[in-house]
Amino acid sequence: MQPPLDESTFSALTCDAVLVPPAQHIGEGDERITYIQQQPTWHCDFSFDGTCLAVCYGAPDPCVRIWRTEQRIAKSGESCRSWTLYTTLSGIQKRTIRSVKFAPITKPLILASASFDGTVAIWEEQQPSKEWDCTAQLEGHDSECKDVAWNASGTLLATCGRDKTVWIWEAHLPGTVGGRGRESDFECLAVLNGHEADVKCYWGDGEEIVLSGSYDDTIRVWAEDGGDWYCAATLDSIHSSTIWSITVAPSGTRFVSASDDGSLTICKSFSPDELPAKNGKKSPVWQPVGKLEAHKGTIYSVDYANARVGHGRIVSSGADNRILIYRETMNSTSSKPTFQLDAGIDIPQAGDINCVKWHPWD
Repeated sequence: MQPPLDESTFSALTCDAVLVPPAQHIGEGDERITYIQQQPTWHCDFSFDGTCLAVCYGAPDPCVRIWRTEQRIAKSGESCRSWTLYTTLSGIQKRTIRSVKFAPITKPLILASASFDGTVAIWEEQQPSKEWDCTAQLEGHDSECKDVAWNASGTLLATCGRDKTVWIWEAHLPGTVGGRGRESDFECLAVLNGHEADVKCYWGDGEEIVLSGSYDDTIRVWAEDGGDWYCAATLDSIHSSTIWSITVAPSGTRFVSASDDGSLTICKSFSPDELPAKNGKKSPVWQPVGKLEAHKGTIYSVDYANARVGHGRIVSSGADNRILIYRETMNSTSSKPTFQLDAGIDIPQAGDINCVKWHPWD
C-alpha cells in the first residue's frame, strides 16, 4: 500500500521562463492600445530533439505557436536557455486546437494538431526556407477531435475525440523508412469502437499497442494482430470519474492514469504467460498496483520523464493550480510501487493547469 504522500519534505519548483503570445495593437498614435489576447492554452509538446516547444490555443484565435530554444551565456558567465517565438500556425483549423504532437523525427520537423472542427492537420517545416506548411488534413471524425499521438517510430498515428472512436492511420513521413517522397502520406487502417463517451489516446509498449482513456471512466488497451485491431483489455474500476490523461513508463511495463477523481493510478502489464489467453490471443494484461493522491481536485495531465533523462520521475498538474513531481522510493517494487513527493509548486494565478511535459533530455 502506498503510504500517504508527505508534502513537508518536497522542494519548491522555480519558474525558468514564461512564454507569452505576442502583443496585439489597436489604434494609432496616442490612441494606440497594446494588449495580450487572452485565450486558453490547452496542450504542449516538445520536439524529439528538444529544440522546439509547440503550444496550442483555443478561441478567439485558434492557433499553434512554436517556440525555439537556444543556449546563451548569462552575465554571470553561466550557460542558460532562452526561448524565442519561432512561428505561428493558423488559418487551417477554425475551432479550438486541443492537442499537438511532434513526430519522433528531427528532419524535417513534423507536427500534428487535433481540432474541435473534427480534423487533424499535419504541419511540416520546409527546407531551406524554414517556413511551415500544412501538407495534409485528416478528416473522418464525426465531431470534435481531442487528441493525437504518434507511435515511437512515426509509422502510425492515432486520433480520437468526442465521437467515442480511435482512428489508426498509417503514416509515410519524408525522411523515414517507407516515406513516399517529400510530403507526408496517410491512410486509415482501423476505426476502434467501444467507448461510450469522449476519448483520448496514447501509445503503449511496442509499435502496435494503443491505450485510450475516456469520459466513460474506463481505459481500454487496443492491440494489433495480423492487421486486425481488437480490444485486448478494459479497465473499468480503477477510477470513479473521467480519465483525463495517461502516460506510459519508459520501460513500457507500467502506465499512470490521471482522473477527475483527484487520483493517479499506477497499472502494471503482466506477461501473457502469467494469465490465460483471451479469445485465443495472448496479450499483456494490465492491473492496478498503486494509487497516488496529492492533488486537491481534478488531475488534468500526467507525464513520465523520458528514459534519456534517467531519473524516472512523474509530473502531474490539475485544477488545484498545482504542479507536483513524484520520485520512486528505494524500496519500491514493480508489483508494489511506492513514490514520494519530490518537488512542487502552487500557481494561483494560472487557473487550471491543463498540460505538463518533461523536456526530452533535461
